[in-house]
Amino acid sequence: MVSNSEYKEVIVQGNIPKAKELAQKAVTDKLDINKVIDAFSEAIREVGDLFEEGEYFLPELMRSAEAMKAAMEIFTPILAEGKGQRSFTRVVIGTIEGDIHDIGKTIVASMLSAEGFEVYDLGADVPITDFVDKAIEVDAQLICISALLTTTMMGSKRLIDLLIEKGIRDKFKVLVGGAPVTKKWTEEIGADGTAENAISAVKLAKKLIE
Repeated sequence: MVSNSEYKEVIVQGNIPKAKELAQKAVTDKLDINKVIDAFSEAIREVGDLFEEGEYFLPELMRSAEAMKAAMEIFTPILAEGKGQRSFTRVVIGTIEGDIHDIGKTIVASMLSAEGFEVYDLGADVPITDFVDKAIEVDAQLICISALLTTTMMGSKRLIDLLIEKGIRDKFKVLVGGAPVTKKWTEEIGADGTAENAISAVKLAKKLIE
């Protein structure tokens, strides 16, 4: 029997092959996968704390997030069959049109996925209509927009304006991020929030959908 500490250790260490192995074993042994996911989730929160304390850096953060993501890919089909009790918050994320920077966006997407969000990553240079169409299609609760250039920041405002124009602004929480994004700008365009880094973004996302 695998202990909770073993589940946590593979995530904290960012051991992707071992995380997949333990996840598959949990499925094969017909364990309560919700309890296994809880152990993995506790570990990813610990990794977040280590990152915020300066003991972990982006490479460690990414490895742990990828380990969690790899395990969740094994669990998701089981949960989708109704054998688990999890309900996932759906997130549409991408870098706005005209901007090809996607490292920060990818880290946020990985961390959201690791925390159990159902993430639809549209990539970089994404037209605002694609964000909206995908959010409607998957019945998302969150739209996350990244803009690393001051010249593309206005895309976030245009996206929010489009939601208002379609009469569906209240259906989605909209988070904006990227180096030039400030809290003042976020308030000016009517977004629901911004965060300084991936860990803060996940915390804010969870707070907004509670």
